[in-house]
Amino acid sequence: MINKKLGKIQEITIGYGGYDDAMIGISVSLGSESWGVGDFKGTWASRSKGAQWTKASQIKQWGETVEWLKDLLTEAKVNNINQLKNVPVEVTFENDVLQGWRILSEVIR
Repeated sequence: MINKKLGKIQEITIGYGGYDDAMIGISVSLGSESWGVGDFKGTWASRSKGAQWTKASQIKQWGETVEWLKDLLTEAKVNNINQLKNVPVEVTFENDVLQGWRILSEVIR
């Protein structure tokens, strides 16, 4: 079952996060007073022996993460990551699992 909820960006940071805090990227807390969920965009911070990815693919992923951040800033009509706090969002769940979210740009002046 697909369910959509309205909320806000409660917190957004750049740094370590993701799986076991072993990744570098952007962590986002979304929600309202009655619910909350976290999301992460980024990739592994270091490459272990036998990893199935290259330094070039790591750099590409970080570049895509920064481009994603640029798009968020543009949609929210703000200039830096700190200004994204409290921006309204629509969050989509399927069977209570986060599927995605978007900034409600239509309600931003």
